[in-house]
Amino acid sequence: MEMWLPLISEFGFPVMVTLYLLHRIENKLDLVNQSIVKLPEHLYQQQIRSVEQKKKVE
Repeated sequence: MEMWLPLISEFGFPVMVTLYLLHRIENKLDLVNQSIVKLPEHLYQQQIRSVEQKKKVE
Protein backbone atom coordinates (compact mmCIF):
# COMPACT_ATOMS: atom_id res chain seq x y z
CA MET A 1 0.00 0.00 0.00
CA GLU A 2 2.87 2.34 0.69
CA MET A 3 4.01 2.26 -2.92
CA TRP A 4 0.52 3.23 -4.11
CA LEU A 5 0.30 6.44 -2.09
CA PRO A 6 2.96 8.36 -4.07
CA LEU A 7 1.37 7.21 -7.32
CA ILE A 8 -2.08 8.33 -6.25
CA SER A 9 -0.78 11.68 -5.06
CA GLU A 10 1.10 12.15 -8.34
CA PHE A 11 -1.53 10.89 -10.79
CA GLY A 12 -4.56 11.04 -8.49
CA PHE A 13 -7.87 11.35 -10.23
CA PRO A 14 -7.11 9.51 -13.51
CA VAL A 15 -5.72 6.51 -11.63
CA MET A 16 -8.71 6.31 -9.31
CA VAL A 17 -11.17 6.59 -12.20
CA THR A 18 -9.33 3.90 -14.14
CA LEU A 19 -9.26 1.52 -11.18
CA TYR A 20 -12.95 2.12 -10.52
CA LEU A 21 -13.89 1.45 -14.13
CA LEU A 22 -11.72 -1.67 -14.31
CA HIS A 23 -13.40 -2.98 -11.18
CA ARG A 24 -16.87 -2.36 -12.61
CA ILE A 25 -16.02 -3.89 -15.99
CA GLU A 26 -14.45 -6.99 -14.42
CA ASN A 27 -17.82 -8.32 -13.24
CA LYS A 28 -19.35 -7.84 -16.66
CA LEU A 29 -16.41 -9.52 -18.37
CA ASP A 30 -16.82 -12.51 -16.05
CA LEU A 31 -20.44 -12.83 -17.17
CA VAL A 32 -19.44 -12.61 -20.83
CA ASN A 33 -16.79 -15.26 -20.29
CA GLN A 34 -19.27 -17.61 -18.61
CA SER A 35 -21.73 -17.12 -21.48
CA ILE A 36 -19.07 -17.92 -24.07
CA VAL A 37 -18.04 -21.06 -22.19
CA LYS A 38 -21.67 -22.26 -22.00
CA LEU A 39 -22.47 -21.42 -25.63
CA PRO A 40 -21.31 -24.71 -27.27
CA GLU A 41 -23.36 -26.77 -24.82
CA HIS A 42 -26.41 -24.60 -25.38
CA LEU A 43 -26.08 -24.82 -29.16
CA TYR A 44 -25.67 -28.59 -28.96
CA GLN A 45 -28.84 -28.93 -26.87
CA GLN A 46 -30.75 -26.78 -29.35
CA GLN A 47 -29.55 -28.96 -32.20
CA ILE A 48 -30.70 -32.09 -30.38
CA ARG A 49 -34.13 -30.56 -29.74
CA SER A 50 -34.43 -29.61 -33.39
CA VAL A 51 -33.60 -33.14 -34.53
CA GLU A 52 -36.09 -34.62 -32.04
CA GLN A 53 -38.85 -32.27 -33.25
CA LYS A 54 -38.19 -33.28 -36.87
CA LYS A 55 -38.45 -36.95 -35.90
CA LYS A 56 -41.81 -36.33 -34.19
CA VAL A 57 -43.21 -34.60 -37.27
CA GLU A 58 -42.22 -37.49 -39.52
